[in-house]
Amino acid sequence: MPSNTPTLPVGVTVFERGWLSSNNILIRGRESCALVDSGYSTHASQTLALVDSALNGRPMELLLNTHLHSDHCGGNAALQQAYPDMQTFIPPGHASFVKDWNPEALTYTPTGQTCHQFRFDAVLQPGTEMRLGDTLWQVHAAPGHDPHSVILFEPASRALISADALWERGFGVVFPELEGVEAFDEVGLTLDLIETLSPAVVIPGHGSVFASVAVSIAAARARLRSFAENPSWHIVHAAKVLLKFKLLELQSQPRHSLIAWAQATTYFAQIHQKHFQQIDMQLWVNGLIDDLVRVGAATSDGLMIYNAG
Repeated sequence: MPSNTPTLPVGVTVFERGWLSSNNILIRGRESCALVDSGYSTHASQTLALVDSALNGRPMELLLNTHLHSDHCGGNAALQQAYPDMQTFIPPGHASFVKDWNPEALTYTPTGQTCHQFRFDAVLQPGTEMRLGDTLWQVHAAPGHDPHSVILFEPASRALISADALWERGFGVVFPELEGVEAFDEVGLTLDLIETLSPAVVIPGHGSVFASVAVSIAAARARLRSFAENPSWHIVHAAKVLLKFKLLELQSQPRHSLIAWAQATTYFAQIHQKHFQQIDMQLWVNGLIDDLVRVGAATSDGLMIYNAG
């Protein structure tokens, strides 16, 4: 019987991590090993254990981040401590904020998320190639979800590391839109780029590796059209994603504490002020929590909210 599992290039291992941590992609070659994305900070010990077991005593020479959201680079600091000779490459857009460590500009403080300070050694310049393992991977700019994100493409195997630009059933929250910066067109252009690359297999930032690329691109475009035609849907979706992320991190929280966290978190205050100020903020956040419970993303006994799924 033929396997439905997509074929990965030789030397590539994907650690599928779920949704609090991004997937980690280990690329091993004859002479060097590289890891793409390091997960969330609270999962750093798990990331280290996965990498250490797979390397089996080999050193790791390279760490790359597709973008600098906390779920993709939160394990950087721990990996740098474990592999002190490892070189870290990040996209160029926020390099100055990493150099001077500005968690506000890096969005960790505004989203209420955690990322321990890390260093970088060089940038991933779009339009260039980089040897990962035994093959050359192309670096492409992929703005939209994050204005500075990159994706990585290996043309011989037509493997694409898509980060949050394309998942099997969608793409990541378009964060610039939350700050009042129009970016839906950039999401569309990135989907056009991916279609032009014509990948045979996609390794997404979250979820399983997939090969049904045309189907996924079509679904992503349909989702993008719905958001572009109804921007408020995207705003509400984003707010619920941020709440769900916090629940994934904490697993459970008193309802009043989760509401208080949202009220004290900059992104929620900005979203509420710009789009929902006619509703009391506490009532608005409470309604978002109820929506998560209604769709099965959370459960509640009234006083406590629990992560579900």
